[in-house]
Amino acid sequence: MTGITTSSPLSIEPRPFASIGKRDHGWLKPNFHFSFSDYYDPDRMGWGNIRVWNDDEIAAQTGFAPHSHDNMEIITYVREGAITHKDSMGNVGRTAAGDVQVMSAGTGVTHSEYNLEDGPCRLFQIWVLPRERNDPPAWDQRQFPKGDRSGAFNVLASGYGDDGALSINANARVLGATVAAGATAHYELTDGHYAYLVIAGGRVRIDGTEYGARDGVAMRGSGIMTVEAVEESELVMVDSV
Repeated sequence: MTGITTSSPLSIEPRPFASIGKRDHGWLKPNFHFSFSDYYDPDRMGWGNIRVWNDDEIAAQTGFAPHSHDNMEIITYVREGAITHKDSMGNVGRTAAGDVQVMSAGTGVTHSEYNLEDGPCRLFQIWVLPRERNDPPAWDQRQFPKGDRSGAFNVLASGYGDDGALSINANARVLGATVAAGATAHYELTDGHYAYLVIAGGRVRIDGTEYGARDGVAMRGSGIMTVEAVEESELVMVDSV
């Protein structure tokens, strides 16, 4: 087992799926890695600039009616099915499994998110605090073939102008990786940063601890994280200040 090698202390806190907040609204089954809506955990109010990480299941032909946000960076990573977006800026788009959409709420935007498919949509919705408040709102989406992420963390969305990544107004990067069974992926964390990793699918081992699908891992400090895939795995991570 490869485990973790560090150049300076790296703190790792498991957040098992069984320990996070859960609700069942029939059409929507949300799971909350951090406090959100009527779910409150004073010890899980966010992680660095990461404010929300919701693991949602949306029933077929249902969704979120038009509603408004401001001054928040909202990233949606679709795990299964597809979500259709419409907003007050005139944007319309369908984001399918493995792909990503981003919305900078800025001064304010109204949007809807519907699952217009015949089966359930499962996705991660991630909120990150913006770098600058009251910027003009924006929306974008992009396909990210999973094969391009094989064995390494690739940047999906970034506030630092990374090539090929969607742009967000935040001091953060959203990353994805797929790791074959028995293979490893590495990521170097920097002092002053907070990283939150969720196993979208599969099973991995980090520093001797095994994690299954939808488990979270909260990390801070500096060092090299090594993820060993016990079985073929799909990973999503946010690295923020």
